[in-house]
Amino acid sequence: MSQYQDILTNATQLPIDDRLRLIDDLASSIPDDHPPRLSPEWLAEIDRRSNEIDTGTVETESWSAIRERLFAKHGVRDAG
Repeated sequence: MSQYQDILTNATQLPIDDRLRLIDDLASSIPDDHPPRLSPEWLAEIDRRSNEIDTGTVETESWSAIRERLFAKHGVRDAG
């Protein structure tokens, strides 16, 4: 079994709070000069949403506020 598969197997056995914390930690460890590969559909969606923000059609909300609301909605404790 590959090292990746070992890590994935172990990670999926963690309690949900630890898995969510791991996701956050891994995502924040990706350097800015290594952006994710995005499909043409996602790029079009990004353009659409960016245009909505630029034209004032929608208002933005901070990630911390969104995360707090989602955690509360789903009864997840913030481990971070």
